[in-house]
Amino acid sequence: MNEFVAPQIDWAILTPVLVVLGAGVIGVLVEAFVPERARRTTQLSLTLAALVGSMTSVALLWDRVTTDGLAYVVDGTFLLTPFTLGIQLVIGLLAVLGVLVIADRTRTGEDAFAPTAAAVPGTAYEDAAREAGVQQTEIFPLVLFSTGGMLLFPATDNLIVLFIALEVLSLPLYVLCATARRRRLLSQEAAFKYFLLGSFASALMLFGIALVYGATATVSLETAAYWLAQPQVTVLTSTPGVLFAGVLLITAGLLFKIGAAPFHTWTPDVYQGAPTPVTGFMAACVKAAAVGALVRVMFTLAAALGDDLRQHLEVALWVVAILTMVIGTAAGAVQTDVKRMLAYSSIAHGGFLVVGLVGFSETGARAVLFYVLAYGLATLGAFAIVTLVREQDADGLVLGEATQLTQWAGLGRRAPWLTAAFVLFLLSMAGIPLTAGFIAKFSVFSAAVDAGAWPLALIGVLSSVVAVFFYVRMIVLMVLTPPAEEVVADDGAAPPAQPGQEPDGAGADGGSATRTLTAARAVQRATVVVVASRGPAAIAITICAVGVVLLGVLPGPVLDWMTQAAAFRP
Repeated sequence: MNEFVAPQIDWAILTPVLVVLGAGVIGVLVEAFVPERARRTTQLSLTLAALVGSMTSVALLWDRVTTDGLAYVVDGTFLLTPFTLGIQLVIGLLAVLGVLVIADRTRTGEDAFAPTAAAVPGTAYEDAAREAGVQQTEIFPLVLFSTGGMLLFPATDNLIVLFIALEVLSLPLYVLCATARRRRLLSQEAAFKYFLLGSFASALMLFGIALVYGATATVSLETAAYWLAQPQVTVLTSTPGVLFAGVLLITAGLLFKIGAAPFHTWTPDVYQGAPTPVTGFMAACVKAAAVGALVRVMFTLAAALGDDLRQHLEVALWVVAILTMVIGTAAGAVQTDVKRMLAYSSIAHGGFLVVGLVGFSETGARAVLFYVLAYGLATLGAFAIVTLVREQDADGLVLGEATQLTQWAGLGRRAPWLTAAFVLFLLSMAGIPLTAGFIAKFSVFSAAVDAGAWPLALIGVLSSVVAVFFYVRMIVLMVLTPPAEEVVADDGAAPPAQPGQEPDGAGADGGSATRTLTAARAVQRATVVVVASRGPAAIAITICAVGVVLLGVLPGPVLDWMTQAAAFRP
């Protein structure tokens, strides 16, 4: 009988992931044993400490991995390359900023999460929990588990572990999307859509893994690539279509997480319905993790595919990139909701990321690594600002976010510094020079041109020009357009009508005075107010703004570091 031999595991290599997942387990125990008055502070401190510890572990592993080329555990079940460490560091940084936004409670004393997410909206149980001041501190362990899955996602050579990492990062997000304090039904609808469509995407990936295993008799990417490079292997040469179908299905599952067309349909609804801090966390961190996993899978397999299959794969990426850029920019230009506009912007940026991957080169890997950092900073900062722009009723009660574009008119007069930061983030997303977004787009388009895909780069430039329209429209609305209540005041309200009389001006002009009074009452019912952050969100916005400027003005050191990180060993 064969004796089981336990594998030798270098636990130091696993530190970036183990620290985060271990902190998530401790966070669950904190919920059970720490008194309620100290629970929130404990969870926030634990979460930030774990994320900083993970980033420190990545930094300590950097010299070892860049010197040896790679570090692995159990035949690549966990595999670190310089590119993987670079993605993990970006994810860790963006996760820290995302947690700061999630932890913010503003001057209202409330965070963005329902006191009891499982309660039926509008019931007495929910009202009682809200009046009792119950706080949803389970949010922090869920964020840690999801971040742990993101760190594992691009760091494995095993397709089964890749699928497990996908589920670990996704399942907490399904729950987080349903925890909004306000607009509960919209939040729960978003969570259901995300869960349902995410399940289909996971099934596609799992089916693709089964096809790759059937064609190569392995779930290891590098082993599959080795066998693919052997033209004399009969079983592989007789089933190239099965292998190619498997690669496409795995790619489809990864493109779903990026939000690339035609797998983008979940993005606008989920981004709009989820709690805004969770939306920012998803938009930045999930996209970075999915891009890292896509680079690992596609670069490894593409290096071993024959010329014909590789060309087919490049054509598929061309189609996805063009569709994603066109749909994201065209649909984003007609949105009237800030969160949906940013959602379609996220879709368009997913297309720009795919453009950088077309050539399967180290130049493209460096470009997408810089892009996810620049995009993540701008997106997190933008969603953090959205959490501070609120509706307020006539009694002075602060309500949910004011997400209609018309409600942002004249925001520059209410909060000039906040508006300046939002303008900076929008300009970065548009790719205006002296911002991080310009360097990011220039990098991915340059990578496409180097790969001979200059038509794709040209379409990307044209899409960026179109996208400038809705970014500038938002800027004009905030800076140059007067607030709605000032417009009503300037028009003048008619004096109240006496009993039995029509309001002045009614009748001959179609009731213009009546419409003015109706508009005035609407403004009186709900005005827009900018609430002050108690600290965490303001810190996150400041760091994001400084990062966007520095990456745009002095990108050299970061690009040099990312050039080392882009060293990928397929």
